[in-house]
Amino acid sequence: MMTSQSSENILFGGLEAGGTKFNCVIGYGNGDIIARQIFPTTSPQETLTRTRGFFEENVSVHGSLQALGIAHFGPVEINRNTENYGKIMASAKPDWSYTDIVGYFSSIFDVPIAFQSDVNIAAMGEHYFGAAKDIDNFIYITVGTGIGGGVYVNGELLNDLRHPEIGHMLIPHEDPFQGCCPYHKNCLEGLASGPAIRKRWGSPAETLDRDHPAWELEAQYLAILCVNLTYCYAPEKIILGGGVMQQEQIFTLVRQRFLSLMNGYMSTLDTAMIEQYIVPPQLAGDAATKGSLIFAQQAYDSNSVHLSFGGCLK
Repeated sequence: MMTSQSSENILFGGLEAGGTKFNCVIGYGNGDIIARQIFPTTSPQETLTRTRGFFEENVSVHGSLQALGIAHFGPVEINRNTENYGKIMASAKPDWSYTDIVGYFSSIFDVPIAFQSDVNIAAMGEHYFGAAKDIDNFIYITVGTGIGGGVYVNGELLNDLRHPEIGHMLIPHEDPFQGCCPYHKNCLEGLASGPAIRKRWGSPAETLDRDHPAWELEAQYLAILCVNLTYCYAPEKIILGGGVMQQEQIFTLVRQRFLSLMNGYMSTLDTAMIEQYIVPPQLAGDAATKGSLIFAQQAYDSNSVHLSFGGCLK
């Protein structure tokens, strides 16, 4: 359901808290951004202090915020009825496990604070403004520092009391590479994320040539993912975003391998349709930031189950 038009000129804060970088914005519920700062994700203390500084500085210039939407890397606890609500749970990101994100911002803001996983909020951004606009059943996947997914079913996030951990889907592989996930040796994130590519090949994804063997292998893993998601959720579209997917050749390889693995099982997914089925995001790096502003406005407009009420910007 689209947010209220009555608050479209009210300022909101948005935060895309990724495992690699924090993207802080101030803007409106229509996705327009008027102030932004991006900086690396380092220690919790340093990163959150820089985030607070951004909002304090820009509030003094643009005026008070009426809500804050936070899209955070996971795993995060998004169920308000649990004692760990608003915290990062056991994370592969050093030093971030059990950081109380909502608690921190509640000590600063006296506004509704909406808290969700970054991929769920990126999916929301694409749903309102991007590749999934007017589509009620789709999946957004990010392939970058980690791998995660947001699932939309009948126009709503799937089970918004918990977020899916699609990146830890187990993937068959026969080579001796042990992956980079500290929990599993053969999960998608451990085999196909940006850090996995660097660990396997000795170089980051963006430095590898277009014809490097890494891309055929990456396409195989991501095609398996898309096949499994297709069988489980029957989405109308699968959006593949994140830093790794900025290598344009990967989409052709994934689509080809997907069709080969499907082997004609679903006749509607054929060569003529595949380019509209597995697609890149339209909002590029702004899916989660725009989504966080939408989420902030929803928190402002209603008594959403995602709200947390905290402190005035001090």
